Amino acid sequence: MSLKIYNSLTSAKEEFSLVKPDSNKLNMYTCGVTVYDSCHIGHGRSLYLFEVIRRYLKFKGFDITLVRNITDVDDKIINKARDWAKKDNISLNQAFDNVRDFFIADYYKDLESLGLPKADKEPLATENIIEILEYIKTLIAKGFAYVKNGNVYFSPRKLADYGSLSGNSLDQVLEAVRIDDDLDKQDPVDFALWKKVKDDEPSWDSPWGKGRPGWHIECSVMSQKYLNVQTLDIHGGGRDLIFPHHENEKAQAEALTGKLFAKYWIHHGLLTINGQKMAKSLGNFFTIKDVLKKYSADILKIFYLQAHYSSSIDFSWEKMDEAQKALERISRLKEKLEKFFQETICSQPGKKMPENIAVYRNAFIAAMDDDFNMPKGLAVLFDLVSECNRVFDSDNKDKQLIFASALSVINEISGVFCLDFLKQKFSGLTDPQIQEKVDLRIKYKSERNFKTADEIRDELLSQGIILEDLKTGKTVWRIS
Repeated sequence: MSLKIYNSLTSAKEEFSLVKPDSNKLNMYTCGVTVYDSCHIGHGRSLYLFEVIRRYLKFKGFDITLVRNITDVDDKIINKARDWAKKDNISLNQAFDNVRDFFIADYYKDLESLGLPKADKEPLATENIIEILEYIKTLIAKGFAYVKNGNVYFSPRKLADYGSLSGNSLDQVLEAVRIDDDLDKQDPVDFALWKKVKDDEPSWDSPWGKGRPGWHIECSVMSQKYLNVQTLDIHGGGRDLIFPHHENEKAQAEALTGKLFAKYWIHHGLLTINGQKMAKSLGNFFTIKDVLKKYSADILKIFYLQAHYSSSIDFSWEKMDEAQKALERISRLKEKLEKFFQETICSQPGKKMPENIAVYRNAFIAAMDDDFNMPKGLAVLFDLVSECNRVFDSDNKDKQLIFASALSVINEISGVFCLDFLKQKFSGLTDPQIQEKVDLRIKYKSERNFKTADEIRDELLSQGIILEDLKTGKTVWRIS
């Protein structure tokens, strides 16, 4: 089965092919974070989903280069810098540098805590001012942009197919345009490529006076520069970026080159919390750090995998508990398999993977080939766990080959899903203290006081201790 991707540009699932079909080099760009605050779990989902997509494309044999930008000049960053300048009694420019540096470092800490690698290149907008200025100059020369009072604006009406990505006509855009005091625009639908400096905010020299780049132009420039192409194979980001950000990126790039900006557009759904939009004002805003204080990164990843990337996903602590139990099933089997090979002499060189295991690998590939269907791919992993547990309890004579193949497939799928089987933080209970609680639970179970017995089990589980009731009636424990 060939890989198929839902393309936001055509609103259809299409068979994937490269811009340059005679090569296996794949160029992919995704929109990164704006560094004015700590990353929340919605950012975490975006970072994770595109890493899984990157890994699966590598698994398929593509030589992929991923570029993910960092927006480090923006109104929100400047507003945060004003607060820091006042608090620390320093200049706005110094505070601006402090905010940028602090939250860039904070972003990389979050990335590391999630067990995710950096993109191949992660350029900063402020590192590319010269290239942005040249890009804008060319757009002016081609008649797609104009200068007014130190500002530079792009004219969407000059492009016949503006709105082809979002489905918004210029009339619809005009209806949605907020009435503001920007009287320099020739048309309300025009948007800024370069913004004239205001007061003492950070700025750079330009042919039109001091100022800073608009948000959209940054991504057009950095994607083409760092991937060294005019047409990207894949451009990705959140669904909330389709309009105006991605529509305007596309407009600028295609006005400049006269070529298609990106062949495929992948957009993921957003994250809500208990059915509500995540917002600090509602008190339901959780950072990556908030969640990783309670759960491992792998558990958060299992949660993310339970919805298709294109769908929204609703976060709750109950769902995180469910994800934790799901991860324990995989971890428990993996430990059993590894123990089996430690205790068993295996010699199976050159033997073909048995069909009852190969079918799961093939099912995983079929799921991921179908527009990166991660929930279905995760379900395959759990089905494989069930199959292995069935074989453990059987008298199958080919256990060595079956388990060797199963462990290989589990590791392969886990690798695509970036599951490292990270350990929960241990509470610090001593072995006798744990055993005392285990014995107490056994006592309550014998008295048919199952509610209290379950409470003890859940308490230990929350502290990273897993209980396993054996068929012999004995209960053993281990650290998750």
